Amino acid sequence: MQGNYLASKNLKSARDQMSYDDVEIEDMEWNEKLQAFTYPCPCGDLFQITKKELRLGEEIARCPSCSLYITVIYNTEDFADSNRKNKNIEPPKRQPVAVT
Repeated sequence: MQGNYLASKNLKSARDQMSYDDVEIEDMEWNEKLQAFTYPCPCGDLFQITKKELRLGEEIARCPSCSLYITVIYNTEDFADSNRKNKNIEPPKRQPVAVT
């Protein structure tokens, strides 16, 4: 059990270290065309995260043009699905992604 705790702790630490920046949701813009919150990426494209991803508890906004991503700071209750508020349903497990 301790091994799983240490593995998840190390994964979180690694993710936090690799995030380009921490950005509050209030500093992002809603893009109607993309149906996503966006934030400028240094490569010239936009970091993107959808309302659906936020409802599922996702906190990573990715850039579709490069490998950078940001950590989005937001209150999960602001985006919680009404069904999830009433039931203790966990978001789907994320699949690991190899970074090259």
